[in-house]
Amino acid sequence: MRWLLLFIFIACAAYTHWRGKVRHGFFRQLSDHSTFMSPLNGFVYLFSRVPSTPYLQPSLFPELAPLGAQWETIRAEALALHEASKIQAADKYNDIGFNSFFRRGWRRFYLKWYDRPHPSAVAMCPNTLAILQTIPTVKAAMFAMLPPGGTLTLHRDPYAGSLRYHLGLVTPNQDGCAIVVDGERYSWRDGEAVVFDETYLHWAENRTDKDRIILFCDIERPMKYRWAQAFNHVVGGFLMRAAASPNEIGDRTGGLNRAFKYLYSVRLVGKRLKAWNRTVYYIVKWLLFGGIAVAIFWKH
Repeated sequence: MRWLLLFIFIACAAYTHWRGKVRHGFFRQLSDHSTFMSPLNGFVYLFSRVPSTPYLQPSLFPELAPLGAQWETIRAEALALHEASKIQAADKYNDIGFNSFFRRGWRRFYLKWYDRPHPSAVAMCPNTLAILQTIPTVKAAMFAMLPPGGTLTLHRDPYAGSLRYHLGLVTPNQDGCAIVVDGERYSWRDGEAVVFDETYLHWAENRTDKDRIILFCDIERPMKYRWAQAFNHVVGGFLMRAAASPNEIGDRTGGLNRAFKYLYSVRLVGKRLKAWNRTVYYIVKWLLFGGIAVAIFWKH
């Protein structure tokens, strides 16, 4: 049985790697979170009701139309937050999903995250939340800012159970501020929306002299069958609620983020080892991965 599981795991990991035109190198992919999540994501891809393409037509999601129709109302609250310096980086190690983005300029203010809205968002963004709460397929939402010179390096999100929706609120309206998904470029524009599959490799940049602020949402992926939709709903909610991160004291922090400060201390040891000697770092890293694989698949 374990050999069958190993075969399924390898097949899912290979599909994840070859799914798009843009790919990580072999060793980078081998240790990427998308490899470890590939069996679960493979199930999601298999029963997905929407095309397996980097970008999807917003018309496939008619329930999102109220966001575009009321974008100026949403923009007004985003601007008020921006002027009050509330769209910001985490001040502690409590945002595991986006921690690496902060040092490249990216900032956020959470509205909701796979659960009830954050109390800070209820107080400061009542109109936006009122709109979001009428759309059950929006599982998470935030305002996200990318300042002039800001970049996001090539990455993919871990779980395929959601799709990503961006609505331009305050953008440079220039091609120099864009996201590139599987090699295809999209430049944000005020009042315009884009939907993409965030499990394709993507990156972003703002090469203009203006801030970019968008409404950033996770949309539950439509599935072919009700039982598959229910599975995705339950599993996605369980996994992603653990990554809830606060804006302010009083907002919910998920279990994964409560543990993150301890996990990051281990990461810091690895960074110091890598800075001291990259060869030793990679030897230790692959010995650990190899030891785990042996323990799982060669157990008698």
